Amino acid sequence: MMSLNQRILFSATLVLLIFIIVIALTLDRAFNESARLGVQDRLFAKLLMIMGDSELEESGTLNVSTNLLDAEFGHLNSDAYAFIIDQANRIVWRSTSSLNEKIPAVDFLEKGKKKFALILIGDEPHFIYSYGVAWDTPTGDYPFTFNVIINTELFEAQIERYREDLWGGLSVMAILLLITQMMALRWGLQPLRKVSADLAAIESGQQENLQGNYPSELKLLTDSINSLINHEHKQQKRYRNGLADLAHSLKTPLAILQGAINSEEEEQSRRKTIHEQIDRIDNIIQYQLRRAATAGSSPGMGLIMLHPMIDRMVMTVEKAYRSKHPNIIIDIDDSIGLRIDEGDLMELLGNLIDNAFKWCRYSIHISASYQDNWITIQVQDDGSGIPSHEIARILERGVRADQSTPGHGIGLAIVRDIIQVYEGELAIDNNPKGGACITLRLKKSK
Repeated sequence: MMSLNQRILFSATLVLLIFIIVIALTLDRAFNESARLGVQDRLFAKLLMIMGDSELEESGTLNVSTNLLDAEFGHLNSDAYAFIIDQANRIVWRSTSSLNEKIPAVDFLEKGKKKFALILIGDEPHFIYSYGVAWDTPTGDYPFTFNVIINTELFEAQIERYREDLWGGLSVMAILLLITQMMALRWGLQPLRKVSADLAAIESGQQENLQGNYPSELKLLTDSINSLINHEHKQQKRYRNGLADLAHSLKTPLAILQGAINSEEEEQSRRKTIHEQIDRIDNIIQYQLRRAATAGSSPGMGLIMLHPMIDRMVMTVEKAYRSKHPNIIIDIDDSIGLRIDEGDLMELLGNLIDNAFKWCRYSIHISASYQDNWITIQVQDDGSGIPSHEIARILERGVRADQSTPGHGIGLAIVRDIIQVYEGELAIDNNPKGGACITLRLKKSK
């Protein structure tokens, strides 16, 4: 497949050639018509000169003055000659230059009629101009048709010279335009070559993203590529950190299990310890897997409407708490949406709504609204709230699943990690009337 540079150069060359050919044909046709009009005017001038040197006697005899016998009509082998015919198509006069020429058969023209045409005489093309006149005399009108003929050698030579000059000039112009086009194309495609070079440098590990300033037409593309690269780097970093955190988190329960196996405690106590640590390991693994799999914002994510998603999560969580029937108030405008991974949004809402169901007594209030360039989501319950010292531990950076408090702890720790990936904010407060109020702030979708 041809490169972009070759495609544009080929297209520009093809368009230029077509343009040059069309211009050449148009100019050639225009010059040809102009040259023919010039020949026509020249022949008409000669014809008027013959008419001016002609006299008609009362007897009807037409005489042409010898002043006409100039260098053009007065000698043989001239490129022009003239003759006059009467109403009976009889030649009443012919120039000296026509003595060795064949007089073609022409039509008689009525008074005032003109005719200019290209005819063949002995297989040779000639121009002929005919004009019908009528002399008024006391004895009557005498009609004649004056004819002037010239060969096309001068005309064809003029056309040939013009075409040589035309095609020569257009060829030079086409070459200059192609060279200019190539230089302009090279300059215009330089940002694309820079993008290609930067991508090659990224693949070879010489740089981490696309660098430098790019034209506005490429700015969206380069910004999207950089966003994808940064997103991929963050994702890889989360996986590495997740594995490191998982390994670190498993050290304590594994050490306890090792100690329980070698301890001399009662069997029931050992079994209890082993089961507790197995559950703890399972929670740690689930938490770290969820944390590492957080997608984060990425270019091209679809817009997810918030109200239908919350309705869906509420219906799902209600099935897990069949014994509770709280009054659920959802205050969210249907136009509010987020560009976020659907799995991440389900994880966020699922943990918050699950905690609200777990700790509420009679009601749950879920709301969302626009605040400047942010979308604020609040989930409130009327439960016992969260102790202030536990709020500080949950919001503390680096707190791992095995260190989180039971109940709200692990779920809110997951919410905190997802919010951090999306560069949002998490706030945990207690309602003055009792219960917890969890506030999420995420960037408004564009």
